Amino acid sequence: MRINVGIVEDERQIREGFVAFINGSEGFSCLHAFETAEEAIHAIPSLDLDVVLMDIHLPGKSGIECVAELMSKANGVRFIMCTSFEDTDFVFKALKAGATGYLTKTTSMSKMLDAIVEVYQGGSPMSSHIARKVVTSFHTQNKENCELRKLSEREKEILNLLSQGLRYKEIADKLFLSTETVRTHIRNIYEKLQVNSRTEALNKTFTK
Repeated sequence: MRINVGIVEDERQIREGFVAFINGSEGFSCLHAFETAEEAIHAIPSLDLDVVLMDIHLPGKSGIECVAELMSKANGVRFIMCTSFEDTDFVFKALKAGATGYLTKTTSMSKMLDAIVEVYQGGSPMSSHIARKVVTSFHTQNKENCELRKLSEREKEILNLLSQGLRYKEIADKLFLSTETVRTHIRNIYEKLQVNSRTEALNKTFTK
C-alpha cells in the first residue's frame, strides 16, 4: 500500500519539510505540493492523490474555501486541515467544507503520518485539544449567543471573514470596501463586544 499525499502550504520551509518527511517514510509518497489554493484547485482534480494536507491561512483563497471547491472536483480525495488556528469556528467551517481531519502544526510528524493513514482508512483524526474544544462546543451549542445580536449585518459579515483568517486588505477586497472602512467596522465590533482582539471577538461570539 502506498498513500499518495498532496500538500497545500504557503510557508516554504514547512511545505518542504512535509514533503521531505513524507517521501522518506515507507508507504507514503508526496510528489505534489502547492503554495496557493488557486494552484491546488487547478491541479488536484487531475492528480492521483489520496490525502491532502491543507493549511487554512493562504494568500488569496483560504484553505477552507479551497476544500469546499475541490470537494466537487476531486472525487475520492480526503482533506486534513493542518493549521495553527485552534478556534472552534475554524474547525466547524473546515468540517462543513468537507475536511475529514483537523490537526495543528504542533502535531509531531509521526502522528501526522498516523492521521494520514486514519483518514485514508475512513477515519476523522483531530488533535486531542481540538477534539475537546469541539465536544465542549457541542455541549453548549444550544445556548443562545446574544452577543451577535449587538452587531449589524455588515459587522457580522466582517466578523465571519475574520474567523476564516482573512487579513483586513483581503476582507476589503472581498466586500468591495476600503481597508480603512473595514478597520472602522472592526473597531465598532470590538467596542460593541467589549473586546480588544480578533481572538477575543471570535471566542465571545462563536464558542460561547
